[in-house]
Amino acid sequence: MSDVLTRLQQGLETLYRVATGLPVERFLLDAAGRDSLGLARAPREQLVAVEGDDGLDLGLFVDAAVLTRLALHDPGARLDDHNTGAFLYAVEGVSHFVYAAVCAQRDRTVSALELELQAEIDKYVTCLLAGEAGTATSAAWRQRLFDDCVFDDDLDADERDRYRVANHNARRYTASLERRFVAPRRIGAMLDELRRFYRLTLGGKLDAIHRAA
Repeated sequence: MSDVLTRLQQGLETLYRVATGLPVERFLLDAAGRDSLGLARAPREQLVAVEGDDGLDLGLFVDAAVLTRLALHDPGARLDDHNTGAFLYAVEGVSHFVYAAVCAQRDRTVSALELELQAEIDKYVTCLLAGEAGTATSAAWRQRLFDDCVFDDDLDADERDRYRVANHNARRYTASLERRFVAPRRIGAMLDELRRFYRLTLGGKLDAIHRAA
């Protein structure tokens, strides 16, 4: 049931022209494995990163119900009300995994805010490119992802603030992508912009968003 996750990893690594060499399916945690770690929260998608003597150890939990939903309603065939919610969980998890792995391999520290910001952008881009990348489609996805989002009740104050900052900045950046690239149908140029943005530090990303907004 991890086939969709594998395809998502391949898609994100191709999009950003990176190669982690780490098949995501080998790093999946089941519920028992995650529970054994004694984590404070148990969301439906969760990246686990533990600093060890030999470097960073990664694990990714994606709820079994999410994987089952995606197996029954393959988003590669069609993205609709049957699978979109599950698909967004999957994109977020794989985005976290790939970005954390890339940063670790480049010996660059990465913050939780940076992971969340990149995942929000990855959700928009992945959903946009899954269909006809037009202005109406872009606006609909931005509405769903950034305006209609609801944060989990069990987030503490710091976590809630982090998600709000990531959401706010992703909203601004994707609005600039829509204006600069989607509306004039410059999708190739948008991909070049996304690859450049992906390689920036968090400070560079926030500065780029401020300048582009």
